[in-house]
Amino acid sequence: MSQPLIPIGFRTLFWKETRRFLRVPGQTLAQPIVTTALYFLVFGYALGGRVRELDGVPYIQFIVPGLVMLGIIQNSFLNSASSMFIMKMQGTIVDLLVAPISTAEILAAFVLAAIVRGLLVGTITWGVAAVFVGVHVAHPGWVIVSALLVGTTFALAGLVVAIWSEKFEQLNLVPTFVITPLTFLGGVFYSAQMLPEPWASVTRANPILYMVEGLRYGLVGVAHTSPWQGVAITSGVMAVALLVATWMLKTGYKLRG
Repeated sequence: MSQPLIPIGFRTLFWKETRRFLRVPGQTLAQPIVTTALYFLVFGYALGGRVRELDGVPYIQFIVPGLVMLGIIQNSFLNSASSMFIMKMQGTIVDLLVAPISTAEILAAFVLAAIVRGLLVGTITWGVAAVFVGVHVAHPGWVIVSALLVGTTFALAGLVVAIWSEKFEQLNLVPTFVITPLTFLGGVFYSAQMLPEPWASVTRANPILYMVEGLRYGLVGVAHTSPWQGVAITSGVMAVALLVATWMLKTGYKLRG
């Protein structure tokens, strides 16, 4: 008998992970609508009345890529992290590790489901933004590349953090004290060129800046960093996260105890 094109183990796990967040659309998909609208009201209109343009782009349009990237980062990370942590705490991850499904299939299913959620939220955020600023996509190819790379990177990071965490407090440590600050300090609401030294140099050391700038180039056609630089940095972070996550799953690190 010929092998199925898509292995049944991967297919089953992927649909399980996808249905998990689709069961609570109010939390996972509707929330970004409210959040994005609030960001536009507070930053776009209140602050936008004082800052008319940044880099020749209307301020309210300038912040759209950052808000989209914020949604992709947070939701890709949270989807894989929460799912893996729950399975780990319930002990069901052990059953998955001994099942006839490869490490690559497990990894791919978790990551792909997280990417789907991240891209759905990113698309919803962009759709809500379009109501305020209209439809603007300068370079569609760069939008797709940036979104997929960032979604994959943070989905893998979510798995690593979830496997490493032994308590719920540890799971929240990284998104609260690392990812969220780096995201907000990564040029979401401002241009890095506006900052004086040494803060400009500190901002340029933030990898999320290059992710935001890459998506900004794709959506509005303006960026202070090369989109290729963003691809290179994001790919490097993704490769490290992939190696660590693969090693953790293969060895059962903190999963079989």
